[in-house]
Amino acid sequence: MAPQQALKIAEERGLDLVEVAPTATPPVCRIMDYGKYLYQLNKKLHEAKKHQKNIVVKEVKFRPNTDDHDYDFKKNHIIRFLKQGDKVKATVFFRGREIVHQA
Repeated sequence: MAPQQALKIAEERGLDLVEVAPTATPPVCRIMDYGKYLYQLNKKLHEAKKHQKNIVVKEVKFRPNTDDHDYDFKKNHIIRFLKQGDKVKATVFFRGREIVHQA
């Protein structure tokens, strides 16, 4: 169909001529309400964004003198976080001169 003819039909119906696939040969156009089209497009993007899963990184901190019980407790927490599908970051941090005076 000729573009002028499509524009005439769109004006008669009170709609817009929207180019849907500009890279196709020949380019594909549709007769539609452009405002409604933009609304539906934004609605789809919003729904897709709603279903995305946020990646949560849980951090567990250790010190050089962590007791066995505390170590086991933190280890169990790490295992639980991994089973839930979260990522875990384990850090060893030193206070004062702990890094200099190692036990």
